[in-house]
Amino acid sequence: MTDGLEGQVALVTGGTRGIGRAIAERLRAAGAEVAVCARGKPEALPEGIAFHQADVRDPEAVSTLFDRLRAAYGRLDLLVNNAGGSPYVEAATASPRFSRAIIELNLLAPLYCAQAAHLIMREQPGGGSIVNIGSVSGVRPSPGTAAYGAAKAGLSSLTRSLAAEWAPKVRVNCLVVGLVLTEDSTGAATDAALDHYGDESARRALTAAIPMGRLAHPDEIADPVLFLASPGARYITGADLHIHGGGERPPHLYAAESRTDHPKVN
Repeated sequence: MTDGLEGQVALVTGGTRGIGRAIAERLRAAGAEVAVCARGKPEALPEGIAFHQADVRDPEAVSTLFDRLRAAYGRLDLLVNNAGGSPYVEAATASPRFSRAIIELNLLAPLYCAQAAHLIMREQPGGGSIVNIGSVSGVRPSPGTAAYGAAKAGLSSLTRSLAAEWAPKVRVNCLVVGLVLTEDSTGAATDAALDHYGDESARRALTAAIPMGRLAHPDEIADPVLFLASPGARYITGADLHIHGGGERPPHLYAAESRTDHPKVN
């Protein structure tokens, strides 16, 4: 089964590792021609996935990248704005330079890429689709990554605005992603997403707070991207699709469970 993507062309930013790589591999398996971009060249990529070196925070680099894609393929059907992230830095000590760089990567870069993709997609009979990879940090407090959370909140807003402006030719949607198993330098799965949350006991408590009881695997982010790119999502635009295992269990439930005098609910 190829999910209706045969002959389509997709670009995944930050597609050389982690979630981005899983998305690129899934799209390729579904029949699409897939290109990925990143600032640094990877040691290896699966056969059939093309690499382009580019810093998507740079508008000129983005323009050059999309010119190359148009020349190579003659079309672009799907853009996945996956490049992003942030180290842990408390807001009180974050420098202006740091905050600007985080917002450029997580909000402005997706805008630059979406604008460049739109120039190609709007001329195609079938239009195109853009999927932004957001974060639960944009829909709840994000202490330690405040600028990142603010940028991801902005990305959800940007998604809705672009969807309204560019419909019906170009659909724009956003995945609101929770904690995901990522890769280490050897390509093995690791819970590096939990590195900011303390010792093993703290990590177990954090995982237990997710209703599904575990972190997501990158493939579980790739599959919803495939759906949003497919004909099955042809009437979906401006949507936030939450992929977070049920979110985070509200703290007041733990407090209620620790009480012995709380009223019984039938």
